Formats: sequence, C-alpha cells, structure tokens
Amino acid sequence: MHRVVVLALDGVYPFELSIPVRLFGSAVSADGEPLYEVLTCSVDGGPVRTNADFDVAVRHGPELVRTADTLVIPPCAYDLDGPARLPEPLAGALGALRPGTRIVSICTASYVLAAAGLLDGRPATTHWRDAARFQREFPKVKVDPDVLFVDDGDVLTAAGVAAGIDLCMHIVRRDHGSEVANGVARRCIVPPWREGGQAQFIERPVPGPEVATTSATRAWALEQLHRPLALSELAKHARMSVRTFSRRFRDEVGMTPGQWLTQQRVERARRLLETTDLAVDRIAAEAGFGTAASLRQHLVATIGVPPSTYRQTFRTTESAPGAGRPSAFTR
Repeated sequence: MHRVVVLALDGVYPFELSIPVRLFGSAVSADGEPLYEVLTCSVDGGPVRTNADFDVAVRHGPELVRTADTLVIPPCAYDLDGPARLPEPLAGALGALRPGTRIVSICTASYVLAAAGLLDGRPATTHWRDAARFQREFPKVKVDPDVLFVDDGDVLTAAGVAAGIDLCMHIVRRDHGSEVANGVARRCIVPPWREGGQAQFIERPVPGPEVATTSATRAWALEQLHRPLALSELAKHARMSVRTFSRRFRDEVGMTPGQWLTQQRVERARRLLETTDLAVDRIAAEAGFGTAASLRQHLVATIGVPPSTYRQTFRTTESAPGAGRPSAFTR
C-alpha cells in the first residue's frame, strides 16, 4: 500500500495538517480497500505546537520519513524573515528521504522545500501574499504566484488552504483515475477537480446574497456538454443579459464561460477515457468536441498528451504491480 507520511512541524496549521489524512484516507478501491496508508510524524516524535491554542500529540518520530512513498508538509509558522536555513533536526529528517519519494508542500511549507534545496531550478508556487518574498529569498526557484498548484512530477506545491485540497485530489486522480477521485470528493463533499493552472482568486469579492448567481446554469450546462452551447443560451437560462451573465460568471468562476466549458469538456473526455472502452470519436461527441481531431487538439493543449496516450497511461497504471505509485503521466 502506498504510504503517505505527513510531517508536522512546530507551529503547524491544524486545518492543513488534517487535509492529507482526510482525503487520502478516503480513497478506496472498487472493493472498498484503502489505497493509502496515512501516518503523521514530527521531527522529534513529541507533541507539536500548532498556530492555534492547542497542541497535537503525534505518534511517530522522524524515522517514519524514510519509509514514505509520498511526504506531505503542511504549512507552519515558518520564520519568513529569517535566514534560508533549516533547523538541524528538520534538515536531518528531510535528508533521510529515499530517492524517488514524492514530496508535497501546502501553502508556505514551500519555504521548507526551498530551504532544503528541493526546489532549485524547478517550478513551484506558494501563497500569493508571500510569493514575492519567496522569490527574493530563493531566486533559483521558478515561482508562479498565480496558480493553485504546480505538479512537477515528484515535487508538488500548493498555494494555500483550498489549493491544498485541490492538490491532494489531483494526486489521487493521478494515481488512481477519476472514479476513485470522484468517490473521495463525494465522501468529503469537496470539488473533484480544479485545474492547477486556475488563478488563486486574489481579492475577488463574493457576490452578495441579493445578487443572482450563475451556479444553477453551470449545473445545467454540465448536463448539456454533449451539444453546442452558445453564450446567449447560457445567459437565457440564467435569465440575464449576455453582458451581465459574462461579467457575473467571470466574477464567480475566474474565467470566461467559454474557457469553463472547454475545461469541463476536457474533464468529461478524461473521465470517459479512463473508465470506458468507447472509441475516441464517440468520446469526442459525448464531451461536445464533435470530432476526434478537436478532442486531440484540446487534450494536447491542456495536459500535453493525445487521447490514446492518456488512456494507455491510466490503463497501464491501474493494471501494473504497485499501482497507486506516481504514474509517468505528469503535468
């Protein structure tokens, strides 16, 4: 079974600490068997102070790190104004990582990875509020301050609280496909998928309760993906003018209706490629792309591989020994 080790550091944020065990712990096979073992450790095996008014008792010490298939580091009260050095116990724990271990940071835990040299020359993200300082302190890191998360194969970084959920859901999907990830989403009542390149929604106001939203139209559109959907039809369903609908949609979702529809069509196609034996032409029609050529174009633009390669990757991952470890398919 794939072991996920969560390293709780001094000043850890309790909510983010709970994300890995809640999501990975909810991933089960078709037979109901757990797909991940999730264990939590500290750098000394003792209780961990949180940034709230309570401490957390941890059952394992740093020796657990060397057994990890995936190591997750939640954010903590890291000294952002201090030197880019790690305390010796933490440096020692990270130094025990086995080659090939997948490493994940949530929010400002990216500082820990960068201080350990694990992000040198690699793309990464962190919370938008700290991104500029992060880039100044670690100039070798290719910081993208706008995205929800970055998947660089064996090192993945998330921007913040909800983005940590998105990244864990992405990992489950990458390991086991959309059916397992959708099951986790249903159990935990979280979105099954948000594209990592989606914006962090910096200072975007939430519409007041008296303002009509586009949520009902979005839900309706998901049932109509197999056919063309014009902007005017979406606006009519929402009982808004095209101009008002477009503005409201972008305020709520962070992208245009056309961009969102394409994203949802790609998601539908990916799920069908993973879970069915339908011909690519049929999948293109079901997802609303019309032709196999159009589906191929959009899939390559979005995830970098054509439909046949994507399907083969997931089929190989699911059937090969050790399924559940990182597949070759990465962002």
